[in-house]
This record gives sequence, structure tokens and C-alpha cells, in this order.
Amino acid sequence: MAVTQRTEKNQWNNMLAGGLAGSVAVLFLHPFDVIKTRLQVQDGASLAVPQYRNAIDAARSVLAQEGWRSFYKGLTPALIGSGVSWAAYFAIYEAVKAWHCRWQERDRLSPAWNMASAAQAGAMVCLLTNPIWLVKTRLQLQRLPLASAPAAAGVAAAGAAVHRIVPYNGFLDAMIRIGREEGLRGYYKGLGPSLVLQTMHGAVQFAVYDELKYFASRLGRSAEETDRQLGSGELSLFAASSKLTASVTTYPSQVVRSRLQQRMDDGRTLVYSSASQVVRLTWQREGLRGFYKGLGPALLRVMPQSAVTLVAYEHILRLLDAASLQEAATVSVEPAPPTSSPIPVPPSALASKPDVRNGQATSRSQTAPAAAR
Repeated sequence: MAVTQRTEKNQWNNMLAGGLAGSVAVLFLHPFDVIKTRLQVQDGASLAVPQYRNAIDAARSVLAQEGWRSFYKGLTPALIGSGVSWAAYFAIYEAVKAWHCRWQERDRLSPAWNMASAAQAGAMVCLLTNPIWLVKTRLQLQRLPLASAPAAAGVAAAGAAVHRIVPYNGFLDAMIRIGREEGLRGYYKGLGPSLVLQTMHGAVQFAVYDELKYFASRLGRSAEETDRQLGSGELSLFAASSKLTASVTTYPSQVVRSRLQQRMDDGRTLVYSSASQVVRLTWQREGLRGFYKGLGPALLRVMPQSAVTLVAYEHILRLLDAASLQEAATVSVEPAPPTSSPIPVPPSALASKPDVRNGQATSRSQTAPAAAR
């Protein structure tokens, strides 16, 4: 019973630590995400989407034409989505790993099974959070001009189609309107590449991260010695390295997802209807480079974000686990409640009281089970 309660408490700790860590990282690095999304959808088929030369040009244009607040478009769904995703991911990932360990009767999973566990967790989280990320993408792509004449003229040059779009008025308005205008299917646009991204990205990232942590904690130690507790610097390095590997491997899926999730009522000359169409047309029109648009700002965001998130997660989890252990220790030393009998029974009376078994009289002390002696 105690083990079950401990396991349940660990799962809540995993969820809380993951949610807090993910939200902290988003607050600091969201502008890079806005630039990345703007670059990802540049396919030359929309009059409302400006063509940036590179990430620096995109940042300058957004600041000049829309103001610094545009760097935080989509922040609300980003915070909600990141908190929910990390909380659910860590909880599901650890639960799936524990389940695999139990049925395999092993203390530690192989890298392949770590990848399988991460992929399973990623698929479940993707189904839960796809509507949130859809709204984030659309809010980040909205271009609201500044009041100044030069800025307004710059936005007007993007095409008359931009004026025909009724912009979303925040997260809740976008959620309601997408459901009303596009139905349930609208919330799950880009689900296919999202599943590929979540399962493969998480599988690669956490398999690499767990292996790096394991080897570093065991380095120079015998089999009898306990694992060394890693410091923040080591955890940051491992988190950034694992994120770099996963991001480069799975980045084309992000581009395909963003192009599917953008609004198609902005006077586009090309309307995407499926992931396969996006892949085919992107390859024909832009080549391999088209699948890696926005990779620079994406890495500038996700590598430090992953480091901040995973280091914060490890430290928050240690604090929560320490509090849980302290609580368990406090409970274990509480005095036992008094017996209901108001008159204590002397030990001698118990020892001398006969007990008849198989026709023979024996004393209580002689028949006590071994565990109680």
C-alpha cells in the first residue's frame, strides 16, 4: 500500500515539476518562436504573409511594422500548451517506462525501449494539445499594424487580402471561431505531422537525454556504488545536446505542420489540403531548404528552452521528492493509537494461558509466528 501511495505521489510530482518547468522556459524564449513560425510558412503563395530574407530581417520587420508586442503573439496558448504538454508528457513518459520495467522485470530500460516509451507518451500528448498549438500558430501569424503611417503603409503593401481577414481577438475567441467556422476537424489540422513530430522528436530527445544522464552518473563508479547526482551544468549540456539532435532530425515535420495550420482565407494562391501535398509542393517549389526554413531561430529557442525546462524539472522534482520523503518519515514515526482495552494484560498472563492445538496444550509464546519473534 505504501509503495502504491509513493508511486502515485511521484506521478503528481512529475506532472507539477514538468508543468512549471515548461511554462518558465516559454516566458523567456517566445519571440524566437514567433520568428520561426513566420519563416516556416513563407512559401510565396500568400499575399498577406511578407517575405523575410532571414531571421534578422524578420525580427527587424516585425519590430518596425508591428511593434515589440508582436513578439509575444500567441503567448497565452504557448504557456497553456507548454504547461499541459510538459506536465502530461513527463507523467505519461515516467508511467510508461515504469510499466515496461515491470513487465520486463528490469530495473532499467534499454535505449530502444526508452525511445518506445517516449514515442507512446508523445502520441498521447499530441492528441490532447493539437488544438492549443493550432491556435498558437494562427495568432503568431496575425499581422496587426501599428498606428504610425510608415508601419501602416508597410502592412498595406502586403496585399489587400490582409484587410479581408477578421483577426482573432485572443486565445478564447480563436478557439470558439475555429470550432464554429471549421468544425471539430479544424482543431486537428496538421495532426499527422504533429504525431510524427511528437513521437519521433520526443523519442530521440529523451532517449539521448536519458543515456547521457545515465553514463555521466555512473562514470568512474563501481556496480555497488550509487549513481552520482548531476549538477545543473551537466544537465543543461545534456538537455541542449539531446534537443539539438531531435530538432534537426524532425524539423521538416514542424514546417509541414505550420503550413497546414495557417489560415487559408488570406488570399492565398495555393491552398494546402493534406500533409502529402505540402511535402510534394514544398519539394518542387523550394527544394530541401524549404523544409528547414526558420531552423536558426528555432534552435536558438528550443536548445536553451530545453535546458531551462529539464534543469528546472530535475530540481523541482528533487524538492518535491524530498518533501514527500520527509512527509513519509514523519508519518512512520507517529505513535501508535492506544488500545481499546482499558486494562493492560500482563505478559506473564499471555505466556501462561494454555492453547490447545491437535489435542495438546501449548503456551502462546511457543506458537508465535517467526516474524513476530
